[in-house]
Amino acid sequence: MENPDLVAYASMQLSAMAPADILGQNLEVLTQILGSQQEMRDSQQDWLWHSLVSFKMPKMSRDDDPEAYIEAFECHALMTRLHKGYWASQLGAQVVGKAQAAYHTLSRDNARDYEHVKEAILYRLEINP
Repeated sequence: MENPDLVAYASMQLSAMAPADILGQNLEVLTQILGSQQEMRDSQQDWLWHSLVSFKMPKMSRDDDPEAYIEAFECHALMTRLHKGYWASQLGAQVVGKAQAAYHTLSRDNARDYEHVKEAILYRLEINP
């Protein structure tokens, strides 16, 4: 049940303001919200662009030691400050052969989890870390 004092107060406040004033205030608030959302979006896009552009690593070759490659991948990801949320997809795009097959057999959820991707690749290659 509504508090009668609050209802009376709210109706007094509304009747004291002209509709144009209310619309103006609403427009001002919405403009502020949109401005802050735009700033956040721009910041996120800059960060994402920097993270993905600065992460350049040669694709794994068939001659590479998979365990050493994964170690090098982790070091490079840390040095370039690649967000950990992108590690799984980046590793999946870099590996070849059985390692790539292991990545492609994972479900979408598991393919997003770096530790799960790494574990699946090493298991498929019969490597115990």
